[in-house]
Amino acid sequence: MSPLVECVPNFSEGRDKARVDAIIEAMKMDGVYLLDRELDADHNRCVITLVGEREPIAEAAIRGVGKAAELIDLNQHQGAHPRMGAADVVPFIPIEGVTIEDCVAMARHVGEQIWKRYRIPVYLYEAAATTPERQNLENIRRGQFEGIRDEIATNPARRPDFGESRVHPTAGATVVGARKFLIAYNVFLNTPEVEIAKKVAQAVRFSSGGLRYVKGAGFLVRGLAQVSMNLTDFEQTPIHRVFEFVKREAARYGVSPISSEIVGLIPKKALEAAAEWFLQVENFDSSLILESRLAAVVGGKMAVGGVRAGVEAFVEQLAAPTATPGGGSAAAASGAMAAGLAHMVAAMSRRKKAYLQYENQLSAAIGRLDELRAELKAAVDDDAESFNLVMKAYKQAKDSAAGDGIVDAALRQATSVPLGVAERAREVAEIAESLRPITNPNLKSDLTTSIALAHAAIQGALANVEINLDSLKDPNFAGEVRKKAAALKG
Repeated sequence: MSPLVECVPNFSEGRDKARVDAIIEAMKMDGVYLLDRELDADHNRCVITLVGEREPIAEAAIRGVGKAAELIDLNQHQGAHPRMGAADVVPFIPIEGVTIEDCVAMARHVGEQIWKRYRIPVYLYEAAATTPERQNLENIRRGQFEGIRDEIATNPARRPDFGESRVHPTAGATVVGARKFLIAYNVFLNTPEVEIAKKVAQAVRFSSGGLRYVKGAGFLVRGLAQVSMNLTDFEQTPIHRVFEFVKREAARYGVSPISSEIVGLIPKKALEAAAEWFLQVENFDSSLILESRLAAVVGGKMAVGGVRAGVEAFVEQLAAPTATPGGGSAAAASGAMAAGLAHMVAAMSRRKKAYLQYENQLSAAIGRLDELRAELKAAVDDDAESFNLVMKAYKQAKDSAAGDGIVDAALRQATSVPLGVAERAREVAEIAESLRPITNPNLKSDLTTSIALAHAAIQGALANVEINLDSLKDPNFAGEVRKKAAALKG
């Protein structure tokens, strides 16, 4: 699969469908796909969910901000939701074959372009933030459009990351960033008293002593009190726990939830966890879901031949008399399998009565192993591609005066990929070792296999690093890599 990034821009328009359609039309590009649109008249806000490859989705986001600036005047805007820009917030989220660091680089590029093209000042938030205070969106948006407009020129803390210290006269300012997947989750209470929703939100949000990875506020929406929340890490703080917390707090004021809503999209894994928790199904996993099993069959992962069919094509590619995929790709695949096994062990132990005291540790391990597994899977193709680029560079070097430089640049990339595999595989091995005393001992053979695969990945990846270093002419780069490689061997 090609590298995929999700972008979920929020625009300050939820009542005029024609305007939202025009913004979406401006973001249409090859390689960018519209997954969802949500309009909310009470909040006067829309949330657009896009997915695509890095360059086209970045350009789509920039164009969407420009079109919103043409159509939305914040001086005339009214709605329940806080806002500071016509395009209020533009987050990038890694989905497949992309790291959070990649999304940070995208956010900075997009922020710079928004200022250059439209003269809209930009603030960076979450993982892209330039100061700790700007990691939280609420800190940046405090005072909303009017407050920022009045303070941006006189308060140094309000200085934007891109642009001059003045808001766009009608489009305000925009916040751009990089973050993990977020679930926008709202719970409606059977009362119009918005003060109750605000009190419940205060109790549930982390900043005022509530649940970790939860942000919350109270609004009056469609005549009902609404607890509006963002769940920034649904694996650490699952959605069912948040619902139960809101239900308990609401009962203190004699009210109860009557419904809830998802704004945008939600990962299947979050709903699976809720189903497991509420139904108390023993030894639940996604393979018990009919549609998951069907998708695996249709995708060829469990066709005739069982599990073998899912790996047979890759094994045959390794056996073919071609240079790629080779040892580097095999090392990355080994690391990904190691992460998968360790993930399985942690997931099967979490929430079981004997291991409840370790739930936070297991949740943290599961979250990190998910990231490592995705990165190692992406490295299977990245390693093969980097080798192909080296071969291409050698051919180009014959016809270029800068031949050594072209080859060295390609070799540095071909060295960095397996080095990254070794670093990630080392982390997988360390996490797997840490799981031994806090997981079901009946799964110890799976952990042993995971650790063995991780060490095989390290050894194979470092062998690929070493062979590339022998051809490099950059002694400084080679020296730094050798130091890192030596540390990974230990």
